[in-house]
Amino acid sequence: MITQNNYQSLMDHIGSGKSWDLSRKNEGLFFLPPFTISNELYEGRIASLMDIRPFFKNAREEYVILSDCHVVGNIDFDSLLKKHIASSADITVACRHGYAPRINNNLIMWMNAENRVIDIVIGQRPAAECDYGVGLYVMRKDFLMRMLDAAASRNQMHFERDILLRHMGEIRICGYRLPEYTIVISSLGSYFKASMEMLSAQVRQALFQPGRSIYTKVRDAAPAIYGLHASVSNSLVADGCFVEGTVRNSILFRDVRIARNAVVENSIVMQGAVICEKTSLNCAILDKDVVVKSGRVLSGADDYPLFISKGTVV
Repeated sequence: MITQNNYQSLMDHIGSGKSWDLSRKNEGLFFLPPFTISNELYEGRIASLMDIRPFFKNAREEYVILSDCHVVGNIDFDSLLKKHIASSADITVACRHGYAPRINNNLIMWMNAENRVIDIVIGQRPAAECDYGVGLYVMRKDFLMRMLDAAASRNQMHFERDILLRHMGEIRICGYRLPEYTIVISSLGSYFKASMEMLSAQVRQALFQPGRSIYTKVRDAAPAIYGLHASVSNSLVADGCFVEGTVRNSILFRDVRIARNAVVENSIVMQGAVICEKTSLNCAILDKDVVVKSGRVLSGADDYPLFISKGTVV
């Protein structure tokens, strides 16, 4: 994992990787924090990868999978790698077909019948559906190192522009349309939309598949407790919660407290938050340890949720 900043909570959550069977004598999980405080390191993916070049050199694996951290999906990497090898591609770009995210640096591409990429545009999303990259690439390690060295020697730091787009006619780039449920988190609104989709049983079945389980950090805690006056419908409630009020179409993280006569609708309430009596929440995202005192009314909209930062008292 190549980290940038504010990665303490990530390291606290993952730790040694034991919960995911990644705590091993050989290989396993590696954290690669930044070696400088300069923001120049992260002007492009190439700069970040060049900084860990010794790690690549010493790694024994033949293939490399590069993945951004803003994609949610239960992706079968075995199938992706097999498709890459079978296509004899230099680089395989994982993509989705549909409406691209609302970001300025979308990777829009066109493929022929053999799934070879014949054109690439980097920019804002088009109005129509298209094939757009999700920041997931497969290639041989030695090929990646050659391309990184060549780009860095010319001070070219943007992977998509300076490797994919610049060398498209010289190397074989193939696309791979992901068949699995996959969503790109590009903004607060897209995070809210993706989280609310988890309330759908069909989406949960697509994401949490028996053959490829998704694990989280083990934490033994008491089950959620519901008071006599509690009313909960179509919601995901984690262990350790204590609910006495009304919760509808919402997601409650661990150790959330919902007081009597409080109403939480279409909202995401993160770990340790406290919602006091006679409070109303609608289309809101509450970060960790937020306290909403009695009688408050907080409301956003489906396409513009209200966000309360960590530790805030309202």
